[in-house]
Amino acid sequence: MKKIKIFLTVFITVFAINGCDEGDLELSNPSGLSPETYFRTEAQVQSAVNAVYANLQTIGLYTRTYFFAMDLMSREALGNPQLEADKRVYLEWSFDASHPPIAWYWDSCYRGINKANFVISNEEKIREIPSTLLSDEKKDKFIGEAKYLRALYYFMLVTRFGDIPLITTVPESGEGFPRSPKEQVYDLIESDLTDASQFLLDKEATENGRATQGAAFALLGKAHLYQEEYEKALAAFDNIYGEYSLEDDYFANFREEDEFGPESIFEVQFDDDLGNSAVWNSNSSGEDANEVTFRGQEYGFNDWFNAYPSPALLDAYEDGDIRFEETFYTVGDTFAGGVIEELPLERTAAWRKYQNYYKDVNEDMASGINFKVIRYADVLLMMAEAENELGDQSQAIDYINEVRERAELDPLPDGLSKEEVFDAIVQERMVELAGEQVRFPDLVRWGLAADYLGPYGFQAGKNELWPIPNDEISSNENITQADQNPGF
Repeated sequence: MKKIKIFLTVFITVFAINGCDEGDLELSNPSGLSPETYFRTEAQVQSAVNAVYANLQTIGLYTRTYFFAMDLMSREALGNPQLEADKRVYLEWSFDASHPPIAWYWDSCYRGINKANFVISNEEKIREIPSTLLSDEKKDKFIGEAKYLRALYYFMLVTRFGDIPLITTVPESGEGFPRSPKEQVYDLIESDLTDASQFLLDKEATENGRATQGAAFALLGKAHLYQEEYEKALAAFDNIYGEYSLEDDYFANFREEDEFGPESIFEVQFDDDLGNSAVWNSNSSGEDANEVTFRGQEYGFNDWFNAYPSPALLDAYEDGDIRFEETFYTVGDTFAGGVIEELPLERTAAWRKYQNYYKDVNEDMASGINFKVIRYADVLLMMAEAENELGDQSQAIDYINEVRERAELDPLPDGLSKEEVFDAIVQERMVELAGEQVRFPDLVRWGLAADYLGPYGFQAGKNELWPIPNDEISSNENITQADQNPGF
């Protein structure tokens, strides 16, 4: 096995030769193949691409850190007394550059980028594989998946850290890379997603769990929206408007049996049947079996119950909004164990979204419910935001009302001002996407984080971003403490 040292202490990933299954995406163990034999068969290419996905399934990202950090920072969730100290820091804004989960997040993303770079850097070799062994369509698809995932990892980094090292090849030395302006990072994100939108297949022609053309357009539109490039955002979203639809049943988005439904654009896949033997060794590596998330047990009222929905979130729902009862459990509701007669610690509500209680009396750490990264309701509300900023309030209201109709709420009336439509978008995104790790970045990009979170310790000019991890500063010759984000 050949290892290449790079500044993130990331190893060049070595991939297993596994069979190419046409069913759901299963992430293989990325070990055991000599680099000299890469990219000679379809199985080898698929295995290399599979490994890029694997870093989404780490404790640093969707297995644990990501949902805790985003839900607590936004105060959609609050911590019960047993919440661990390394999670409570998000509520109190007391984390710093030494906080291990932030380093895991950083490292998970860069390891994923490194794996994607390995695939993309070998595009010429992949395209030289005879078409009898790998069709041109599949070559495009595999390259497109790597570019989509590289863009996704960079999006997760730039929105949390701002200026970051921009790496597009597999480094051959360990001196490290300096921070690049976030504008350059977004340029790469847009370029990768534009390419991916041309290379990838549509949802119906793609195995469940893999990136699709629609996913590329959705993330491209989101990247433009975050930069306030509203016309470009709409141009991207227009490619998928009407190609997806809202689930008739809102809760189906968060039920294991209904994954990859008509509303799903991209989701991080988990499957507890595939094993989790490496879960405690997967802070950032993405190696070996780690096919579960801790979300169910961590938030479960009948289990660890480390986090519960905040009163502010509960109060945000309008009377008659069916999303309330499909997002939360309250006393008197039924679950697989019967009627809820009381909730622990006298809480008024507990999370239903992403919980297995509709079928199981108790949760365990091996939850196999996928995380929705982007779904169609999110896109509709982002389209509404872009239209509103461009001055078409009527069209923005129409998009909002598509989402409100499923919630069995009255439509918004015509004639609202730009400010009134914006307020409606803020409200609708809060209740539609509760607990989906969207609220905090929304508040930051709208400039509202200090208004909502200031009373709890959020400091404007500091807490919009996370600190560059100390581990990175100590190991990267091209980043020093002088390069640290403000306030840290």
